[in-house]
Amino acid sequence: MGEGVFFEFAAILGIAVAVSALGMALRQPLIVSFLATGILTGPVGLSIVESTDQLELLASIGISILLFVVGLRLDLRLIRTTGPVALATGLGQVVFTSAIGFVIALAMGFTTVGSLYIATTLTFSSTIIIVKLLSDKQEIDSLHGRIAVGFLIVQDIIAIIALIVLAALGRAGGGEDDAALAIAQILLKGAALVIVVGLLMRFVLPGLTARLAANQELLALFAIAWAVVLGAVGEYVGFGKEVGAFLGGVSLASTEFREAIGARLVGVRDFLLLFFFIDFGSRLEFSLEGADLLNAVWLSAFVLVGNPVVVMVIMGVMGYRRRTGFLAGLTVAQISEFSLIVAALGLGLGHIDTTAAGVITLVGVITICVSTYMILYSGPLYRRLDRPLRIFERGNPYREPLGSEDLMARVDVVLVGLGRFGGGLLRGLRERDVAVLGVDFDPQAVEAWRGRGIPVVFGDTGDPELLNSLSLSHARWVVSSVRERTVNLTLLRLLKAHAYTGRIALTAVDREEVELYQRAGADLVLRPFSDASEVAAEQLHDALNPMPEIPGWPVTLAEFVVQDTSIFVGRALREVEPVTMEGIRVVALSRGGRIHFGPDEDVVVYPRDRLILAGDAADLARAEDLWQEITRTESRFDLSRLQTAEAPIRDISDRPPTVADLVARVPVRVAVVGIDRDGRRTVLPDNDERLLPGDRVLLLGTADAVAAATATLTG
Repeated sequence: MGEGVFFEFAAILGIAVAVSALGMALRQPLIVSFLATGILTGPVGLSIVESTDQLELLASIGISILLFVVGLRLDLRLIRTTGPVALATGLGQVVFTSAIGFVIALAMGFTTVGSLYIATTLTFSSTIIIVKLLSDKQEIDSLHGRIAVGFLIVQDIIAIIALIVLAALGRAGGGEDDAALAIAQILLKGAALVIVVGLLMRFVLPGLTARLAANQELLALFAIAWAVVLGAVGEYVGFGKEVGAFLGGVSLASTEFREAIGARLVGVRDFLLLFFFIDFGSRLEFSLEGADLLNAVWLSAFVLVGNPVVVMVIMGVMGYRRRTGFLAGLTVAQISEFSLIVAALGLGLGHIDTTAAGVITLVGVITICVSTYMILYSGPLYRRLDRPLRIFERGNPYREPLGSEDLMARVDVVLVGLGRFGGGLLRGLRERDVAVLGVDFDPQAVEAWRGRGIPVVFGDTGDPELLNSLSLSHARWVVSSVRERTVNLTLLRLLKAHAYTGRIALTAVDREEVELYQRAGADLVLRPFSDASEVAAEQLHDALNPMPEIPGWPVTLAEFVVQDTSIFVGRALREVEPVTMEGIRVVALSRGGRIHFGPDEDVVVYPRDRLILAGDAADLARAEDLWQEITRTESRFDLSRLQTAEAPIRDISDRPPTVADLVARVPVRVAVVGIDRDGRRTVLPDNDERLLPGDRVLLLGTADAVAAATATLTG
């Protein structure tokens, strides 16, 4: 690659950054910015793109990795459930769009052959663009995402067959026999490829990946090579690199290393796909005017509305909910790069003129840009169209059963999202005997958790009907482990609209989101990157069992934790400023799973020590502000065990005992938090404070300790 090519790519990347930054400032999707970059650098714009071969090579590798990652996430068991609907929807949409599109094109004055080409190009949707959008929205594993990927693969196979037929008819002397022979050869080669990959899946790939996994970089390199090799094989046999690379991902989907492989390929995939969109945009040419522009607009409207409608009809008949049908239908509301290839082939064969090719190109630009926004804002769009879309749903959408009342008989927490963080959170809560109902939009995750005997329902938090099906009045908390801001804010808004009276916890990825969720009304914000799911489970458990209140006493309890990096590590309690402020007393210290009540002020502080402080609420708030400057607060005391109780001082000797003497008399350690003397209540008495006949002391400790201490003092 010469210096000229290098400078050319440098200029393209620089323009891509500038256009994308402008698009981000204008709140435009990155895909639209990438397409705009391609148009700007292509023949319509600055004519910078000259090294089309190199650009296409990088784009092809990006496409292979993208489809490989999609296949990597596919569990073959899902084919039993999503396969039939994917096949029916893919074929049905192709038949509907091609038939109606042909009639529309004829009505617009195009020739019969031209109308046939236009109708054919309107049937194909862009697998690459849709998969990228669904991946960015983290919906590739949702039910509608998997169905969409299924029927897009069906469309790709049909498109490849269409290209084979057109190429066969275009050859000199070609005819129907040549086309039939070419199709038969492709199908035989494809069947052989599937058989070979299946044998490798069974006997070779599991052991090979296990050996390569000893070096993660080598495993990632193998994955890229495998994706590109099978993409090349797929292209060679006539199925296309998309189908070949997808098959390569499926072949590794059953290995235990698929998550590690997928995580390492995301960055490479996104960078190389930039070149696909730039290459795609640079190939667009516009030479239409007048009536042809209007024809392109009408055909675009047909694709944007007609294709989703046919998908919703088919999925509704097959028993899916209207929301799933709508979200899946939006993915076919554009034409694909295959459409432009078909148009270029028809133009080269002399089957269509430049006008028809230009109309197809403009329809591609319009539908890709508009459908991108439709998919990105599918949630708000569905909420606006919810009522009229009910005609696309059967009375009993049996393929998507929601939660039932028996699951909600006793629920403390409704947990939304059962990924790595959410799954750990669910296990941690159940270990603490907290009743949890899980909710997830991944059918595979739902099936896996149900197999363990855990109540889980399928559903998407953006679907208002999900909340209608859950008896939220039983749940004390609704917790979202999802890390997408729009999903969390939508859930918060829907819960408020349903007049949910419990408490809400959301998961944030940074401090900005923490503050946003707190302002929006979240009661608790979890941080998966700073709080492991085990710690988060403790936080929720303690939130369900809050620090005991002490009615009638002017004292409040608060808890703090000493972090490894705290400046107080190695110091005595009397040297720890947040716990020695006036009006504050350390009443308990937890270390190594043991709680020490009323610890001596000479006790040295160690990392992970947990302290319960007592004092005035305002003083504790000031202490908390200071504490958070040098550490973060957590809660791991078993707060459900803490209790307070008042006990009278009956047995007084000649010499009145001090608070320290009293504590020493009881068999189990407790803390003396206050003294009631003739109706005057004093909190946080000193250890040398003398107790008088008739005094009542306020004790803090575990239930057993408080009971034993009370019995000793009153016995």
